[in-house]
Amino acid sequence: MIKKKLITVAIDSPAASGAGTQSKLIAKHYNLFYLDTGKIYRYIGFLKLKFKNKFSYNFLKKKIINLKLKTLLSKNLLSDDVAISAANIARDKKIRDIVHKFQQRCAYYPPKKFDGSVLDGRDITSVQMKDAMFKFFITASLKTRAIRRFREYKSLQKQISYNKVLKSIKKRDKLDRTRKYGPLKKTKDSILINTSKLSKKACFKKIKAIMDRKLKN
Repeated sequence: MIKKKLITVAIDSPAASGAGTQSKLIAKHYNLFYLDTGKIYRYIGFLKLKFKNKFSYNFLKKKIINLKLKTLLSKNLLSDDVAISAANIARDKKIRDIVHKFQQRCAYYPPKKFDGSVLDGRDITSVQMKDAMFKFFITASLKTRAIRRFREYKSLQKQISYNKVLKSIKKRDKLDRTRKYGPLKKTKDSILINTSKLSKKACFKKIKAIMDRKLKN
């Protein structure tokens, strides 16, 4: 696969670490195409729950080929049930292979108006974009992540307890870190960013300094 000369940014993180927010800020500042890869698995998890009888690899291939990015913005993908379904789906190598092709197109062949791409997920630095120009592992404490996700659900007027959110994130972490294919892990060449005590602005300022230093050389 011939790759364009692009600014490529790969970000991995456990759930609710703030990676999505930082990815959007990076994309906006550097004019990069942004893909939240976790939303693809949430979309597939949603399809599995909605179309239990029709769901198959061929069914999924057609859905992914015709996938519009605006579909990934649906609020239907934000439920706790969909999150767990997504984590279980992500353990399937055939499904990961189908998603991989879509992610590669987004990473290395973004629309011409962009100067590159930024992808965030669980195996972006280790599998999807091993040769990315920038590789970050963004994390935060379990408590911080649970509070963030709980507040997110509240803002969407979803009725859920903090303890249930905490339990769900613990379960998601275990599924993400222990799956056989594409597990969540920090690669040796990715830069660790802990957002537990950083504001969104301070975190982006830290990432921007790292990127600007390399881009100017």
